[in-house]
Formats: sequence, C-alpha cells, structure tokens
Amino acid sequence: MDEKYHEQASDLEAHRRQFALEEVRRRMQGAGRDDCEDCGELIPRERRLAAPAAIRCIACQELYERMST
Repeated sequence: MDEKYHEQASDLEAHRRQFALEEVRRRMQGAGRDDCEDCGELIPRERRLAAPAAIRCIACQELYERMST
C-alpha cells in the first residue's frame, strides 16, 4: 500500500513539475494564456488579440495592478 501511495505521489509531482516547466517556457516566448491565471475563466478572444501575452482577464488584471501599487 505504501509503495503504491509513494508511486502516485511521485507521478503527481512529476506532472506538476512538467506543467511548471511548460508554463515557464510559454511565458519566455511571450505567449499568453487561454484561461485567467487568477480566476480560471476563459480570457475573451478580443483581449487575447489586443494583448497576446495576457495571462489574466481584464477584471483580474485590474485587481492585480491595484494590489501591486
């Protein structure tokens, strides 16, 4: 039982690491996201066209900017 648990935990960690690496590569290329990093909702097509590197929807980006200042 413990071996199976450790194997599952190891697999999960490997998937998380792979996802994180893909995110870093994507950001380095200046590519945005389809879904908002903060709320998870889809970023509207118009925003993605206007700001291809966007990682947040407009509402979350405005909140992020207010919190950052």
